[in-house]
Amino acid sequence: PGQPLGPLSLRVDLPGGRRLGPGKAALLEAIDSRGSISGAGRLMGMSYRRAWLLVDELNRSFRLPLVEAHPGGSQGGGARLTAAGREVVAHYRALEAKAARAAALHIDAL
Repeated sequence: PGQPLGPLSLRVDLPGGRRLGPGKAALLEAIDSRGSISGAGRLMGMSYRRAWLLVDELNRSFRLPLVEAHPGGSQGGGARLTAAGREVVAHYRALEAKAARAAALHIDAL
């Protein structure tokens, strides 16, 4: 999954006290690459329950769901990012990159 550029991390505070930061963005990217919430959780060293709770929070934080889960069974289940999920990740990573570029001089000075 993607990582913040340099020593800067960005957290976006959303209405209702919800947040989007580097961990949730990385979880979304891991779901996209692994095709499942459990696989993404394993990749990130978290339990399925923790990953599922974060996905549920993310889905409730936006007008459209970011992750679409398919229960197991004969088809094997899995999860994927929706178009809205991919868009949120792209916007978050763009914000992160712009913030890192804008802060680079000051971070170097620190």
